[in-house]
Amino acid sequence: MHTHPEQQEDNTKNELRRRGGRWLRDVREMRALSQRDLASRVGSHYTFISAIESGRGRISPARYLTWANALEIDPREFVCKLISYYEPTTYGILFEAGCNQPKHTLKGSSKAPTWLSTVLSALGRRRDNDVDTAEVSEPPLR
Repeated sequence: MHTHPEQQEDNTKNELRRRGGRWLRDVREMRALSQRDLASRVGSHYTFISAIESGRGRISPARYLTWANALEIDPREFVCKLISYYEPTTYGILFEAGCNQPKHTLKGSSKAPTWLSTVLSALGRRRDNDVDTAEVSEPPLR
């Protein structure tokens, strides 16, 4: 039986969320935390933890740091792993296939990451070409 492409996408997304939930559950259990303990640490209800771990929900990006701290995981490692489940396309774009976590060189190194060098180079070229900088403005803070 043939399934519609959107249905296949939903199935893939749901399976990835379930895998992400299992990973979160494994981390929680390695820390000897109950769902209630974790819920208390992240300021949520244990039923939300259950929904996340079963793949029926997802953690908001605004809460990544809170969760990483609650699970005692390096925030970069936590976010990298989580987006590999939640946003596989974004993960693939940002972190080469097979990469377990981003390779940053900002801290303790004078060498900037390639992406940063590219952005700075592009900005420099814009100034050199006398592009009106009023066109490029930051969006208002919300």
